[in-house]
Amino acid sequence: QVQLVESGGGLVQAGGSLRLSCAASRSMFSANTMAWYRQPPGKQRELVAATTSRGRTDYADSLKGRFTISSDNAKKTLYLQMNSLKPEDTAVYYCYAEIMNKGYWGQGTQVTVSS
Repeated sequence: QVQLVESGGGLVQAGGSLRLSCAASRSMFSANTMAWYRQPPGKQRELVAATTSRGRTDYADSLKGRFTISSDNAKKTLYLQMNSLKPEDTAVYYCYAEIMNKGYWGQGTQVTVSS
């Protein structure tokens, strides 16, 4: 069993930055994939960024250049650096990990971007 706890969300003005953190209850060395998803109000959950155990990273096309996913295995933490935030980035952001073909989700952290 793996617990994922997100933090770092909040209210920010358009153009600002936030860094989200996802703390895992155990080492993520065995994770095949770690990712950030988001769910805007009234919309479906969507992929923001993902990183694999082989070092590949993928981003939603609309977010390339503004968002950066990274991890610190020693701290068992996944990060999402978000720059140049826009009101349309307002959403609940979720951390996800796939370990041995099983998916785990965090509880989410709210990000609100004001215009």
